[in-house]
Amino acid sequence: MENTTSTQPKPRTVADQVVDMMASSGVKHLYAITGDSLNALTEAIANDGRIKFIHMRHEESGAFAASAEAQLTGHLAACAGSSGPGHVHLINGLYDAQRSNAPVLAIASTCATALFGTEYFQETNPTLLFSNCNVYNEMATTPTQVPHILQAAMQEAVGKGGVGVIGLPADVVGQPEVPSYASSILFNTSRLPEPDVEKVKEAAEIINNAKTVTIFVGSGAKKCSDKVADLSAKLNAPVSTTYKSQLEVMGANPNYVGHMAYLGTWAAEDAVANADVLILIGMNFPYPGFFPTDKKIIQVDIRAERLGRKCKVNVPVHADAGLFIDALLPLIEQKNDRSFLDKTLADYKSILAEYQKPVENPGIKGAIRPEYMLSLLDKLADDNAVFTVDTGMNNLWTAHYLTPAKDRAMIGSFMHGSMANAMPMAIGAKCAAPDRQVIAICGDGGFAMLLGELLTIMQYNLPVKILVADNRSLAFVKWEMELAGLKPVETHLSNPDFGKLAEATGLFAQTVEDPSELEEAMKKWLAAEGPALLSVMTDTDAASFSFSEKLMKASAPGNPISNFLPLGS
Repeated sequence: MENTTSTQPKPRTVADQVVDMMASSGVKHLYAITGDSLNALTEAIANDGRIKFIHMRHEESGAFAASAEAQLTGHLAACAGSSGPGHVHLINGLYDAQRSNAPVLAIASTCATALFGTEYFQETNPTLLFSNCNVYNEMATTPTQVPHILQAAMQEAVGKGGVGVIGLPADVVGQPEVPSYASSILFNTSRLPEPDVEKVKEAAEIINNAKTVTIFVGSGAKKCSDKVADLSAKLNAPVSTTYKSQLEVMGANPNYVGHMAYLGTWAAEDAVANADVLILIGMNFPYPGFFPTDKKIIQVDIRAERLGRKCKVNVPVHADAGLFIDALLPLIEQKNDRSFLDKTLADYKSILAEYQKPVENPGIKGAIRPEYMLSLLDKLADDNAVFTVDTGMNNLWTAHYLTPAKDRAMIGSFMHGSMANAMPMAIGAKCAAPDRQVIAICGDGGFAMLLGELLTIMQYNLPVKILVADNRSLAFVKWEMELAGLKPVETHLSNPDFGKLAEATGLFAQTVEDPSELEEAMKKWLAAEGPALLSVMTDTDAASFSFSEKLMKASAPGNPISNFLPLGS
């Protein structure tokens, strides 16, 4: 009897087309939770084999992971959420990606098109939902639209540095693919905006006529830190950075005086406030109150829309940071007076000396000083480690105690300021850089918020190292309330033993209460094969801000500010 079983290949669907375009555009991972309207896409990923599906325990974590991968590599990363609650959960991580300029593709799967506007089960409107955190945001309602919208979402995410959102209804993704005239790959241009010659001349004239200059840089200068150092040397100018860019810039510059704002140093604040001319390079600093209003300001940014946004700029320059410095250096005169620079460096040196005081006093059992903990980590971590950092007090400790070494990187929710970002970002960082040491520095509040991602790390055996600073409180909020004259309420946390909890998932884990045991425990934790967690019982009342010399000198024993600003007390 003749075999009538068909040997014809299964017809390609829109889902297959989407996966092929994503893979051809360099997407390596899709961070998501599969289900209902995403099922066809999940199967297509498995059949194609070029993209690895990373099953997260929460879609918010998937967006954080994609954000971290994109920030670390500079390449397109992707996340997805299924109908209704699935893609709604993406929004917090996508806000972070958008504000971090991370090129991320977000696929918001949704109900069938025929059900739009009917209040169907799990129906939402992704286009409205993501309207304020994207560079591109459209809904595909026919198979013909999909490749064009997808290409636009990916191209704009990479070209503009942000989130490209595509709404993908369940009935569309399973239909046969339609031939498209759209390109199926991304186009990256290496051409960077060159500065206007007249603007460079104008900047040079202002600089040459000034007695003192300070340079303030952000992550936009990370690829030209050596050129920033050359500019600083020629001008005898102090260099300050944003918190986010400190590891990327400060190690290459002997004139570094700390980063500015609430986690920074008053040396940096004074350098910015008191120079005749301030040069801003590649920064999106969020606090306009730190900039002077009576000085000459030159701002350079590759993103024209950021010029003049945070301060009154005299010379706006739309250009790549490195190209601007190349054009400026031949036009400026060598400044020989070092008095302004030397005073600022001396101030910064005194602040660094104060930072070491709590390190020399590691704390007591059950209340280990976090400064001591971070200084140990700084000493023991790899020279090219990637640190992901939770928002809150951990920002303070990393601001003061993490130092650059060769190729270190730090990723956090620096502009969006979300809790719970460190552990999911470590997942994305490790997927992107499997050969680098990845360390998540978590607060106990943030760690508990997205605790389920421990299971993601266990499931994929990702050798992420998780450090939990367990101070049994939302300490940053506690200090905010104290300093506002309020009684801290609802800031206490009743925590389990995080080491035992992690051990139950199969991870190497340990809890440390005694400071005398911390260094050896940290060495074992970093050396452990596979994922590992170290929970450290830290001092609830520890804090050491240094952004204001006046406040430092005004602090007094017994006053909460003395703990918050102990330097100089």
